[in-house]
Amino acid sequence: MRNEQAAADGYEVRPAQSHEDLAACVALQGETWGEEYSDIVPASMLQVAAKMGGVVMGAFDAKGGLLGFVFGITGLRDGEAAHWSHMLAVRKNARNRGIGLALKRKQREELLAMGIASVYWTFDPLVARNAHLNINRLGAEVQEYVPDFYGLPRSDLHELGTDRVVVKWNLADPGGPIRGEGTAGAAGGAGLERRAEVLVPADIDALRAASRETALEWRRSSREAFVSLLRAGYRVCAFERGPERARYVLALERR
Repeated sequence: MRNEQAAADGYEVRPAQSHEDLAACVALQGETWGEEYSDIVPASMLQVAAKMGGVVMGAFDAKGGLLGFVFGITGLRDGEAAHWSHMLAVRKNARNRGIGLALKRKQREELLAMGIASVYWTFDPLVARNAHLNINRLGAEVQEYVPDFYGLPRSDLHELGTDRVVVKWNLADPGGPIRGEGTAGAAGGAGLERRAEVLVPADIDALRAASRETALEWRRSSREAFVSLLRAGYRVCAFERGPERARYVLALERR
């Protein structure tokens, strides 16, 4: 059904395998993060990773053009087989068509077939659209907040620094990790008390374009809040979006 939906929307999700496919994945990295981005993954490494249990999955239009791709590697984390999803990119003119979600669904299918039940990745907590996809739609759970995860800025998209949250996606969740549009959050509310929230802009890109200093202040304030709350034992249980502000809801488990 999901592949049929993708086809109905004019694209196909499949492994990126040919030299042309992999070259297109490299080109899309430059388009997304800037040609000066220092951590572009070359086609040779994408190919090798796929041979060693990694995932390189693309969304292609009817003419074979790449609309988006997801890439990750498989290894051990805490002594168990796990997958690290390193990149997810969708061409700007192809966004808001469900392509990112379709790529994650196909990634999940591939990993479950390999016996992998846990996936980790990072995202910028200031980017509300990514938080919505990762927390509300996929049900990923925030594990930690890491200031400057990738070091100093290395592209225009990183001028606010590279603070990231690390999330875990439990593929074996019997409730199903792919959630509906109305789902409020990843952790639900059972056994939790609502205690705190961290506000972020609804559209950090628009805000940054209007005032870099204001965007940097959002980075500083949200960093302080996340680090303090997570260190105190709070965990993210929901993410909610509004027209101007979005918020992470954090809670402590009842004891």
